[in-house]
Amino acid sequence: MSRVTLSALIIAAALAGCGTGGDGGAPLEPVPPEPVTDLPRALSASEVAVVEASNGFGLELAARTVATDPRVNAVLSPVSASMALGMTLNGAAGETFDAMRSALGFGTLTQEQINAAYRGLMDFLAELDPDVRVEIANAVWANEAVPFDEAFSQTVAASFDARVESLDFADYAAPIAINEWVKQRTDGMIDQIVDRLDPSLVMLLTNAVYFDGAWTTEFDPAETRSGTFQRHDGTTLEVDMMSIGNIEVLQTRGDSYTAVELPYGNEAFSMVIVLPDTGENAKDWLTALDANRWTALVEGLAPTRLDLLSIPKLTLTFDAFLNDPLKAMGMGPAFSPGADFTRLSPLGQQMCIDVVRQKTHVEVDERGTRAAAATSVGIGVVSFNGFVADRPFVFVIRERVSGTVLFVGLVGDPTAEDSGPQPLVSDCTGTTVP
Repeated sequence: MSRVTLSALIIAAALAGCGTGGDGGAPLEPVPPEPVTDLPRALSASEVAVVEASNGFGLELAARTVATDPRVNAVLSPVSASMALGMTLNGAAGETFDAMRSALGFGTLTQEQINAAYRGLMDFLAELDPDVRVEIANAVWANEAVPFDEAFSQTVAASFDARVESLDFADYAAPIAINEWVKQRTDGMIDQIVDRLDPSLVMLLTNAVYFDGAWTTEFDPAETRSGTFQRHDGTTLEVDMMSIGNIEVLQTRGDSYTAVELPYGNEAFSMVIVLPDTGENAKDWLTALDANRWTALVEGLAPTRLDLLSIPKLTLTFDAFLNDPLKAMGMGPAFSPGADFTRLSPLGQQMCIDVVRQKTHVEVDERGTRAAAATSVGIGVVSFNGFVADRPFVFVIRERVSGTVLFVGLVGDPTAEDSGPQPLVSDCTGTTVP
């Protein structure tokens, strides 16, 4: 398989990290691992199309998200967002389906082709490199009070290996169960994807991606030194810089940047680090990155021996709502009243996407990289007319014909027991009434 196609398959590694390491042993005569240069089987035409679509979608999503976010750090997982929305696509119909399929970059691929390609992608990513731990998990959490199409549940279970479970969204334990699933599937790196379940939410589709692995050539902790990192505004701070001397890497130089590729494990996965030239803005560089520019960068990578390779140790977290960039990419009909999710539920004409949220966590150190992402797609009901008395309220009991009010009450704590009245000092007798 070509380097371009393989690198395209692992764009998530460039944006969100990846990997696991070797066995930790040190044989007397170390034998370098055999590099993984081919996939276990040839990809079908639809699989290639879905991989390319996922990469292009992810790069545009990252560019649009970063362009409007004031934070100095950002990390997204394109494959996690693509897969969560790919599951959701199975419930869409009509204009909503067309808009989502187009925004995801799938062109004219059928739902069956898209699902089959995701299934294949999940399988070979997990098995590609024995020294790299890659785990992808999906789940669909349905509000048990809402009817859903059984065919939808069967399809996402088969094509995405998704856990499908009905929950009482009014139960305080429901978000606890969802967050516990995310925590387990990301090895504890992300412990919460929902703060609470809004009563108008009828379904939550979740994806979790986890990578853990060692560099093919690890950094020696003894060579890690405090160094100066200069922010774009010219201010500086001290960080731990990991260094290796006299190392051969894949490197390329573009019109405004230099990039290197550092492999993990048996070299099937890697991290590409792009350093814009002095005076260039890294945020501007990322917002201008698209599939064509990425392909040109990867094609330019060539073996180069460096006197010194030095990068900072990192711990990054990022939490973003993706509604606005997705709508800007053409997915607007899925977020609006009038969306068609009739393949999801008989009530699908009353449903639309309420929120798309992604959380990521990346740790980079001398051994390698641990990274995790969780994406949730919440489906809500348009013009929800529910009434949830989950805060202090007043009640009145009345007789409706004459209008006679029988009782008026205030509930500030449904569990509190009456402690009796405050003592009263009588104005008449001057005595205290307990």
